[in-house]
Amino acid sequence: MMSRVLVFLLIGVVFGAGLALSGMTDPAKVVGFLDFFGHWDPRLTATMGGAVAMAFVGQWLLRHRGRTLTGAEMPAFPPSRIDPRLLAGATLFGAGWGLAGLCPAPALAVSVQYPVALLFVAGFIAGLLGVARLGAKNG
Repeated sequence: MMSRVLVFLLIGVVFGAGLALSGMTDPAKVVGFLDFFGHWDPRLTATMGGAVAMAFVGQWLLRHRGRTLTGAEMPAFPPSRIDPRLLAGATLFGAGWGLAGLCPAPALAVSVQYPVALLFVAGFIAGLLGVARLGAKNG
């Protein structure tokens, strides 16, 4: 149990450090990245590209190993299809990201300095729970 806690703590430290070093905790930088028709700031493209590349390598290594870092079995990949639910979710996520200038994890980091960001996090959680509840009723 303790090794599992340490693995999650280490992963959290690496993720948080990456957010801070890349500038993903700066709403102005994020909004600049999303402003394609204004003063576009392409620097976060490198952050995203690096993140995707590292995630690809990490997933490949874990799949080859056959177990997660905590020793659990690797979960099966979900079916990869583009459907209306995915498109609606992507649209809503993108709207929230663009309006706030933050993703949920950077919002948590920013809330240390700007507690009002916790309202964004609370709304994010409310949206997750609301859709989960609707999904339980519909499915």
